[in-house]
Amino acid sequence: MSVKTPVSLPSDLLRAVDRAAGGRANRSRYIERAVRAFVEAQSMAERDGKDIELINRHAGRLNAEAADVLTYQP
Repeated sequence: MSVKTPVSLPSDLLRAVDRAAGGRANRSRYIERAVRAFVEAQSMAERDGKDIELINRHAGRLNAEAADVLTYQP
């Protein structure tokens, strides 16, 4: 379900959106896709940051385990 909401954009940005969207008829759909992509990218970056923090927190133990495994290699 879509909800109408007023959003203010600089006129040059709105003209660029209209050009990229192929006209006013597709403006809302274009902006929706752009915002969804941005929100998804932000969410992925946040998850990646948490993953990196977790890996870094356990890096010493993980590296020691990897070094131990390598001693079993011929």
